[in-house]
Amino acid sequence: MSFSSNVKQLVLLLIVGIFLLLGYVHYSFFNERLNGVWFEASNRDIPVDEDQRNTSLSKPIFRSRVQNLVSPESRTDVMAVTPWLAPIIWEGTFDPDLIDIIYKSMNLTIATTVFAVGKYVRFLRDFLETAEKHFMVDFNVRYYVFTDRPDDVPSVNMSQGRHLSVIQVPGSNRWQEISARRMEIIQTAIERQISREADYIFCLDVDSKFHARWGAESLGRLVAVIHPWFYQATRDHFTYERRPASTAYIPMDEGDYYYAGAVFGGFVEDVYTLAKVCRNQLEEDARNSIEAAWQEESHLNRYLLYNKPSKLLSPEYQWDDTKTKTNEVKVIRFSTVIKNYAEIRPNV
Repeated sequence: MSFSSNVKQLVLLLIVGIFLLLGYVHYSFFNERLNGVWFEASNRDIPVDEDQRNTSLSKPIFRSRVQNLVSPESRTDVMAVTPWLAPIIWEGTFDPDLIDIIYKSMNLTIATTVFAVGKYVRFLRDFLETAEKHFMVDFNVRYYVFTDRPDDVPSVNMSQGRHLSVIQVPGSNRWQEISARRMEIIQTAIERQISREADYIFCLDVDSKFHARWGAESLGRLVAVIHPWFYQATRDHFTYERRPASTAYIPMDEGDYYYAGAVFGGFVEDVYTLAKVCRNQLEEDARNSIEAAWQEESHLNRYLLYNKPSKLLSPEYQWDDTKTKTNEVKVIRFSTVIKNYAEIRPNV
């Protein structure tokens, strides 16, 4: 009886072991597939500023371990991966159905900040209404509208799981000052509210509208968009800040891409660090009576040069309506609208 009982236990252990082994092999294959065919740049060694290394939010923020499901080899007419192996998202480099299945099961919340200061409030309705049609559809989204005219914020029907918060900020007689204070305001909003309410964040320009899907393919640890006017240019044509006196300075022989200030995002804590570092540099420049060529965009480019993004969005995600569509751009997802700057900016 004892012998029979021992045999049964051994057989049972053998069966359990086989199932565990099969499960491990399946997991290893799937994980290898994700890490091999697709790219997870956030797992790679990326240079980090000391300010970023030493700064973190006290509240732990959820970090998705899902890989960036993109397939660069599916587009041969564009650069679909960076030299540091971060994916560049173009139409045709990702499977929207697969990405949605994976990310929607996580019950994520995406924060979206937008500044509607002065006459720029007029662009808010189009921004919100088109976002409800195309931006992170079926995800939880929290819009944070920073404005000096809260009474002019339009009422827009929101889908379930989507909310709008209006945060009053001071106006200014200089549009450059509004631009320069953007990082400070984002940093403060993350500290006070957003870090408790969202997993990811995108900081977008209000004078823009959505035209097509902008989904979970854009999510990553630190995300930037390639400027539509410079994606075909060499670095010597980039409009970086070239004066060494500025903390945004980038030498002529350095630079990867020129990133648009109209779109950046990622994990809330990573964007918090970006905003904090850029704010500190903007304030240091102000103390030294210097203003970077393109305000916060110049500082954003400096930060991202030495803190590589884990994912880049192609110009599909920040087109300019004044620019003729090119063959590489199969779909325009988000674009800056045509406007009269002299009419809407206070000091132009």
